[in-house]
Amino acid sequence: MKNEREHFSSRFAVIAAVAGSAVGLGNIWKFPYVLGDNGGSAFILIYVLFVVALGIPLMMSEFVIGRRAQTNSFRAFSKLSPTFRWAFLGIIPSLAAFFILSYYTTIAGWTLEYLYQSITGAYRSHSANEIATNFESFHTSIIDPLLWQFCLLGVTAYIVYAGVKKGIEKYSKIMMPLMVILMIGMCIKALTLEGASEGLKFLFSPDFSKINPQVILEALGQAFFSLSLGMGILITYSSYMSKKEKIHKTVGVVVLADTLLAILAGVMIFPAVFSFNIDPSSGPGLVFVTLPNIFNQMSGGFIFAIIFFLLLTMAALTSTVSILEVNVSLVQEELKWTRKKATIAVTTAIAILGVFCTLSFGVGEKFHIFGLTFFDALDYLTSNWLLPIGGAFAIIFVGFILKKEDVKAELSNDHSFQIKWFGMYYFVVRFIAPLAIVLILLNQVGAFDLLTT
Repeated sequence: MKNEREHFSSRFAVIAAVAGSAVGLGNIWKFPYVLGDNGGSAFILIYVLFVVALGIPLMMSEFVIGRRAQTNSFRAFSKLSPTFRWAFLGIIPSLAAFFILSYYTTIAGWTLEYLYQSITGAYRSHSANEIATNFESFHTSIIDPLLWQFCLLGVTAYIVYAGVKKGIEKYSKIMMPLMVILMIGMCIKALTLEGASEGLKFLFSPDFSKINPQVILEALGQAFFSLSLGMGILITYSSYMSKKEKIHKTVGVVVLADTLLAILAGVMIFPAVFSFNIDPSSGPGLVFVTLPNIFNQMSGGFIFAIIFFLLLTMAALTSTVSILEVNVSLVQEELKWTRKKATIAVTTAIAILGVFCTLSFGVGEKFHIFGLTFFDALDYLTSNWLLPIGGAFAIIFVGFILKKEDVKAELSNDHSFQIKWFGMYYFVVRFIAPLAIVLILLNQVGAFDLLTT
């Protein structure tokens, strides 16, 4: 007897799960330093424009595929169009998710280490140089990074193994509200620091002289990747979505939450950065080197360090859960395995690949693939190729392969309400979005560098 497919129990459950997948380390760890590298608030304005103009239509398209197919991200394309000869390309988002999780858990494991160090006060008496040395020693070692990576993978697997309602939904409904509360608390603290106004000015007073073609393309890419597009998450999660839910309203709330939390991350970090005269374009080390130094100098810094790295850990978890679910659902449905067997198998495979990613910062740093470490090679493959191609494939499928009437029926819940905006949405999907993804792809592989040399 075939088991009935699980579904999320409510719109809030869908929003918590999907927003959790989008609101990850990319928002709290990457977005602030990308913002710092690209001129602050001028970048935000362009980013928000792309999120509204492109992010919403792209996300709605993946929701259409997932909810209409009611299956995993690989099978969805062939199920919706059995005669479509290129349907096998639906495997690309699943491959992207598999590779991403293998190196994402490396960085996510670092957040656990720093949560542990914050709780034990390990770096409270350290100087700025000692903190930097401590980070270098930790992430290039063998045992500790792997230990934390496996711990985080274990928690992720536990949640996914529990199922859609008892695992993903249950923990997303706990972690997402808690993340918002913690972020607001951190923002309030940051705004009380002397010189915090300079950080707010950096964020919210646009300097349009900073805008150039490279910043525009960076904002376009950040908007695309921040919303978990192209990796099968949205297709998988929307397949668990009730047919009664309105896709456009759910997507709107998710995009709003993702964008606001990314901006809150800036409010949380940059007042402190400016208050302590830190370069806002400090790069990836902003979180693991710069902020611990700030916490050491801040009144109540011990508590706020714990809160911050707890927040970062939860952001990592909500993302790793969603990424793991993409391939667990695929293996479970395609091989007819139990969820337990599928979870163990996929997690084990990711853990094995993840070892090479983690060790590429230390003993494996001299092992290169086309001049890149194992970690950087997987990052390059997914970010520059698999995600844009996966996103483009989904958009082309909705715009040119699926029947227009079927797309409209899914967005209107079988014509139970009017969608006057459908014409504009369909135009973006067919013409604007594919062009934008081509620009992202060309920028990521460095094609536009030729124009500036």
